Amino acid sequence: MGNFGVCYYPEHWDEERIETDISLMKDIGISYVRLAEFSWHKMEPIEGQYDFKWLNDVVDKFADAGISCIIGTPTAAPPAWLMNKHPEIFPVNDMGVRVTFNGRHHDCQSNKTYREYVKKIVTEMAKKFGHNKNVVGWQIDNEFGNGHGDLCYCDSCRQAFIEWLEEKYKTVDNLNKAWGCAFWSQEYNDFSEVFLPAHTAAGKNPSTELDFKRFCSDLIVDFSKAQIDIIRQYSENQFITHNCMGFADKVNYYDLASDLDFVCHDQYPGGFYLQMPHEDNAFLAQTLELMRSFKNKNFWIMEQQAGPTGWNIMGRTPAPGQLSLWTAQAIAHGADKITYFRWRTATFGTEQFWHGILPHSGKPGRRYDEIKYTINRYDELLDEIKDLESDAKVAIVYSYDNYHALNIQPHNPDLSYVGVLADYYRALYDLKIEADMVSEMADFSKYKLVIAPLQYILKQEVKEHFDEYVKNGGHMCFTYRSGVKDENNICVSDCELPGLLSEMTGIEINDYDCLRETEVTIDLGQYSGKGKLFADIITTKEAERVGVYTNNYYSGETAISINNYGKGLVYYIGCELDDNLLNKLIYSMLLQAKIEVKYKELDRGIEVVTRKGKDKTYIFFLNHNNYVAKLNKDLIEGIEVMIGEKNGLLEPFGTAVYVKEK
Repeated sequence: MGNFGVCYYPEHWDEERIETDISLMKDIGISYVRLAEFSWHKMEPIEGQYDFKWLNDVVDKFADAGISCIIGTPTAAPPAWLMNKHPEIFPVNDMGVRVTFNGRHHDCQSNKTYREYVKKIVTEMAKKFGHNKNVVGWQIDNEFGNGHGDLCYCDSCRQAFIEWLEEKYKTVDNLNKAWGCAFWSQEYNDFSEVFLPAHTAAGKNPSTELDFKRFCSDLIVDFSKAQIDIIRQYSENQFITHNCMGFADKVNYYDLASDLDFVCHDQYPGGFYLQMPHEDNAFLAQTLELMRSFKNKNFWIMEQQAGPTGWNIMGRTPAPGQLSLWTAQAIAHGADKITYFRWRTATFGTEQFWHGILPHSGKPGRRYDEIKYTINRYDELLDEIKDLESDAKVAIVYSYDNYHALNIQPHNPDLSYVGVLADYYRALYDLKIEADMVSEMADFSKYKLVIAPLQYILKQEVKEHFDEYVKNGGHMCFTYRSGVKDENNICVSDCELPGLLSEMTGIEINDYDCLRETEVTIDLGQYSGKGKLFADIITTKEAERVGVYTNNYYSGETAISINNYGKGLVYYIGCELDDNLLNKLIYSMLLQAKIEVKYKELDRGIEVVTRKGKDKTYIFFLNHNNYVAKLNKDLIEGIEVMIGEKNGLLEPFGTAVYVKEK
């Protein structure tokens, strides 16, 4: 199987069109297609009456053309006959309203009746296609969490949540203590009394909310595993994957990925939902790095933007060269296969204006030509760099618990957990420094600097993991709102902030200020700037002062500190720094950690990424600017250009790949 594919919906078109589509796919180098992930009704039009002939015929036609197939389980779109017969499968939102038909993801994944129907359709599909040599793999469902949020508040979910709590806490006394139920007379006499954290008259228990988020994630993982187990039983030499959505928070992708052969990602640089603006280049790169972290290996792109996006609101049309650039960016960050979404733009349904390679007319145009050029340009490279790892010396820690907890209680309405992580990634990105995204318990040994923003909830085992890394010579950076809570979302009370990090950081925080619609000024000696969102007022113990506040009642107090700990260093940043100040501070951290900052003089908007093998290192230069850029001669001297101009010129939205021999 080759390296480039496309999402294809034969059920949307007349049967005779497939021959034309196959011919056009072959012309541009498409080697596989994804099929059927929304085709439940087509495969089971009447309960218990399965019709796979149409799909089998499609698979056979692609086989004859040398194009492989990936089949999706259709559980993201249960059919009308099922929902009419069992309306209790419709999820209930937090206002107690049961949603209805005409969209997708209208399923409660805890509902046992629904689980039985899922088991039947997936079993029949696996029996039919599990040994088909032209079906190379399976996609489970589609984009878990992209709909009603997979947070359902029906009676079935309440019972499942109660059972989950019983397994976790064993006794109701343990539950009452873990959740702080003495507050507002929320104690329970029995697990059966527990309510879901739906809409309330006033406020919610943050501990209940966090556990419910964890439960919902576990429910999705279990829903996925039930399908995986069926397919494994009936299939042979077929991979199983799922198309994830970057920083979506409804399911813990680290948990979901454990049952998959590899993860896939849906990458839409032009924006995902409704009125979301164009995503910046650094955040797109960070999202790709996050994908690689879920199984600590390379991934696939299962949906790569192929045209302007849009449901009821449309995104910008990609400029000439951008589709190719975005493909190269995904490859640079660890994508081993690229699947474009979609082949031909739908003429009906919700996604009529989520454009594909072909327009509504089905006639090849500019996007078709650009993707043909892209496939020809990068196909050989993908063969050569498959499975090669990044060469990052910096990591940024990502935690679902902290993501959830700070969504539940952000304190400052402008504080976004993902936004803060993005600020730190962007500072590194602007310095042309690569950074891996990692989980809290990942192996840090390959990194010289680990940045762990907003360690709001901190478990003892995580603290010990951080501790060991620093004592052995690692450099770590923490920020405000760290060490505040325990794993139950209860505030730490047996020591001053930053809680479990106090010894490592060598500081105490006895006071803090939520910076609502205001800023602080900070002096770093050579540099000064502003801070926002939150201000921890730091008292140094063993640590040294790096920066001080210069306004408000805490003018002269420590804003940023550094502490020698074991063989390593620990930074603590007490507020969210402005971009310029953060870049300066990150630069000094890199120098302190002896990390080479080689490319920082290149134009802003030029991205540098490396993929490292045993004998060769591949260096990608990606020009996200709409003007011609030039690579400095000293940066490319003595290394071979594999893709791009030998003179170091980068066309607007252009790329170059250089190869450095060991």
